[in-house]
Amino acid sequence: MTNSLVPPAGPQRTLALAQLTNSVGDGAYYVTSALYFTHVVGLAPARVGLGLTLAWAVGSLVGVPLGRLADRRGPRGTAVLLALATGFAVASFLVVRGFVPFVIAACAYASAQSGLAAARQALLAGLVSAGERTGLLAHLQSTLNAGLAVGAGLGGLALRAGTRSAYLGVFALDAVSFLVCAGLLVRLPSVRGVQVRKAGGLGVLRDRPYVVVTLLNTVLLLRMPLLSLGLPLWIAERTDAPTWLVSALFVLNTGAVMVFQVRTARGITGLASATRAVRRSGWIMLAACAVFALSAGASPWVAVGALVVGAVLQVAAEMGQSAGSWQLSFDLAPADRVGEYQGFFGTGVTVARTMGPLVLTSLLLEWGTPGWLLLGGATVVASYAMGPAARRAAGAGRAADEGAGDAGGVNRCPELAS
Repeated sequence: MTNSLVPPAGPQRTLALAQLTNSVGDGAYYVTSALYFTHVVGLAPARVGLGLTLAWAVGSLVGVPLGRLADRRGPRGTAVLLALATGFAVASFLVVRGFVPFVIAACAYASAQSGLAAARQALLAGLVSAGERTGLLAHLQSTLNAGLAVGAGLGGLALRAGTRSAYLGVFALDAVSFLVCAGLLVRLPSVRGVQVRKAGGLGVLRDRPYVVVTLLNTVLLLRMPLLSLGLPLWIAERTDAPTWLVSALFVLNTGAVMVFQVRTARGITGLASATRAVRRSGWIMLAACAVFALSAGASPWVAVGALVVGAVLQVAAEMGQSAGSWQLSFDLAPADRVGEYQGFFGTGVTVARTMGPLVLTSLLLEWGTPGWLLLGGATVVASYAMGPAARRAAGAGRAADEGAGDAGGVNRCPELAS
């Protein structure tokens, strides 16, 4: 793996540029969308929340069949079409004026986004060797954070202006960013679709060991809303730390991922190193939770110190868990069904975004210190369970190879058995 923060020239750099373009638009969208839908469209906050929950529920369901489509028809063409579809879905928000049209547009947006994520992973798998995938994903994660930071700044300018035109400009920017993304993806080499073995209507759900790995990863991802929801509420209601610290911790997290994610992923080259990284991240996350809990009832500057130390530990755990899960998600997926499997693995993010706010607010704000320790403990348990689950999934893949008589049909590394 290169030490550079910029991936090598060729398909890897083009994938990173595509990631950068649409993440800038998404960053601006994320910081302005709630106020746009409530202040410009005129929807009640509760209806916005309901509509987005329904949309992402639909998106999580269609991600798997869209990933399967990418496997069969070719991931590049599918990714290009879904990037265009996402851009058009964002553009449709510009003319939405009621709840039902909003839900329809949001479902289209979430579905296209979920499918695009799966198709891009299948495209990456077709263009990059197995040994380089986790390294490239680390580059893409750094690029994502850089783009989101730039986009958030642009969105902040729109929030400062507070005009309808400013909000519309942000949504237009996001729509155009996906069109540019599609233009970059079409420049990549074509990856041929594969003849997918008949797996029945349930598809990836028949692969129970992979389902278990995905569920465990979903538990680890429940910390996702921590920075955007859990910590801001904790700081405001349970500590005497200044509220501006929320912004500082966000900048710390984003900057750390941009600078250190590639380095963190460097030693992860197979299933054994991936499960070690996940297990180590579980302990680091437990330490972060314990330090966060110490900020309650302390003096303002002691609370600030505890929160900063906790945030450093949390982002270290985040980067380790991310890199390990990327490796697992690819190495445990059949080579001819990467898009379908990535579509299913990606539902963990959707579930975490949906359930995470409820879990975190219940644990942290209602239970306080015991809630922090329970969150950290659950992370350790899930991280330790990942090793046996991955070994079982790898063994299931070898059994499927022998049963099918096709040594190349399933790309599951036997490393964990050694």
